[in-house]
Amino acid sequence: MTDVTSAQHPQNGSRAGSGLPPVPSIPLSEDASSIPPSEQSIGGLVRDATTHLSTLVRSEVELAKTEITAEVKKGLRGSVYFILALTVLAFASFFLFFALAEFLADLGLYRSASFAIVFLLMLVVAGGLGFLGYRKVRTIRAPERTVSTVRETAATLTHRGGSDERAELSPRSSSS
Repeated sequence: MTDVTSAQHPQNGSRAGSGLPPVPSIPLSEDASSIPPSEQSIGGLVRDATTHLSTLVRSEVELAKTEITAEVKKGLRGSVYFILALTVLAFASFFLFFALAEFLADLGLYRSASFAIVFLLMLVVAGGLGFLGYRKVRTIRAPERTVSTVRETAATLTHRGGSDERAELSPRSSSS
């Protein structure tokens, strides 16, 4: 089992500041010292299977982390619009829109009408920013690749292992 990143140089293995975490991987070629499976002991086969299963699980977890991190970043970017909407409503809007209402009143509108116009303008701005934030957050998706590979792995493991083997390993059957 080796640690590999996509930015690794094949000759010297340097990562050259890629910032990518090492991802465990199963080598695609046989080990030079491997014995054919028919000549290996049960212990050796179990050790190899455990090693490969452990690598597979770690790879699945790393894939899930990567996908979830990307989706969280998308959500954070979308939430910026919500933060902008709240900022406009809470802080700067009071003085800006109060001055605008007084200006409309000076133009000859009733004072109450000028404040109503400014209030509706504030609602439109906040609604527009909220809508933009909703559109960004709506694009967040479940980690589909991780879910599909976990399902494939589970299907493969349940297909290879019989129900009798799973019953022997379950904690409920050993405690009764």
